[in-house]
Amino acid sequence: MSDVLEQIELVKRDAEAELASVSSADALEQFRIKYLGTKGLVKGLMKLLGQVPKEQKPAVGQKVNTVADELGVAFEAKKLSLGSGGASGPLVDVTEPGLAPQIGNRHILMKVVDELTDLFARMGFARASGPEVEDEFHNFVALNIPESHPARDPLDNYYIEEDRAAGSEPGAPGHSTKAGPNPLHLLRTQTSTVQIRVMENQAPPIRVVIPGRVYRPDTHDDTHLSMFHQLEALVVDKNVSMIDLKSTILQFVKAYFGESTKVRFRASFFPFTEPSAEVDVWFEGLGRWIELGGCGMVHPNVLTACKIDPEIYSGWAFGFGIERIAMRKYGINNIRLFVENDVRFLSQF
Repeated sequence: MSDVLEQIELVKRDAEAELASVSSADALEQFRIKYLGTKGLVKGLMKLLGQVPKEQKPAVGQKVNTVADELGVAFEAKKLSLGSGGASGPLVDVTEPGLAPQIGNRHILMKVVDELTDLFARMGFARASGPEVEDEFHNFVALNIPESHPARDPLDNYYIEEDRAAGSEPGAPGHSTKAGPNPLHLLRTQTSTVQIRVMENQAPPIRVVIPGRVYRPDTHDDTHLSMFHQLEALVVDKNVSMIDLKSTILQFVKAYFGESTKVRFRASFFPFTEPSAEVDVWFEGLGRWIELGGCGMVHPNVLTACKIDPEIYSGWAFGFGIERIAMRKYGINNIRLFVENDVRFLSQF
């Protein structure tokens, strides 16, 4: 047993002596191969286990492992000292090309919002914003949407649950429809709510563009999400007409998508505009018309709700889906790509 331990100590002393004299990276590598390599002297010490009785094998094995650990620590220390100023310089090749750091990027939708607001700013529009949690007055009542209208159905909205008396649930007879001390709240279904807030606080002339998130419990498919972004525009002034609305939309579409872009207007109905129309743009990638949103002349009842005299002023408004604008602009065929956070998709923009 003593002879075996002496052999282990001898290898340790020789290794420590040689390591102390190492002064170059090449010499250090030769040391590693000789003592710490898979065929090195330290590994070879395990053969000594065959020379001792069974009951002494654990002690010998532990001794060999201790020597291996100590020499390994000493080797790493020597490696660091050579790398920070040894005779042969650093062990790392500083001339090897490094990896370029990945730089973050703004989401494509935020880029599109900036593009749109900049475009409309050049057309004389200011930017406005409002809360995403709204009361029924601003989301429905002031927009001339009656209590019986299907757009106010609880299945078509994200109402905020509140403690109320029986019979006051969303859609139930007698529930609050006015802006009062405790109105019913919901996630806004359209950025038209900001139109109301602007008209409540600003006298005509009004010329604003409103980007923002809206929420509807739609079934997800290639062109629908339950949370998406809208771009709203509102103009209120004297002698505003449908011609002004159509010419502005055509100017926007041609400026943003290109002069050759196909656009069409379809007669429609919205409670807050009269007359009303849907705006479609031809999607080359999908080979079909896709609705961008609705537009029309602001209904006199909406102006009256905001204390603007409809006998003196008139206005127009539109609300377009920003995701659909981005899809048409950049050839994206599935709206769900915007929210899946796939770096391969996002890094393209």
